[in-house]
Amino acid sequence: RERENKAAAKFGAIFVIGIGGELTNGEKHDGRAPDYDDWSTVNSDGFNGLNGDIILWNDVLQCAFELSSMGIRVDKEALQRQLKEEKEEKRLELYFHKRLMNDTLPLSIGGGIGQSRLCMFYLRKAHIGEIQASIWPEDMRKECEELEIHLI
Repeated sequence: RERENKAAAKFGAIFVIGIGGELTNGEKHDGRAPDYDDWSTVNSDGFNGLNGDIILWNDVLQCAFELSSMGIRVDKEALQRQLKEEKEEKRLELYFHKRLMNDTLPLSIGGGIGQSRLCMFYLRKAHIGEIQASIWPEDMRKECEELEIHLI
């Protein structure tokens, strides 16, 4: 996250490829599930990952802010490779995994711009609860009230 913060602060926005796998410095970027996005297949630029995040610098929060996560979902080969890397091969017994391995699920792409996050960014809000209604724990409501953050 420190590298992400520095890059987003310097450039205003960055696109990080291969979310879930290792960064060039050998650190794992994120705890992204090994059975979701394909973060291990080598892409046309020679980097690992067919997924990525758009990250902006958020002046209100003074940190990097994920606006969008998108990518190609795992296929059989990526699923097996990523589960093995994470030592989670036992998941191959789960319903979704069995169907993917038996070619009974279509391959897919997912992602998009997070509407609430985009609103937070443009309206300069510090908490997603200022943009969308939800049920918030009492301690969070109290903390936000003390910080003059008005949850809906």
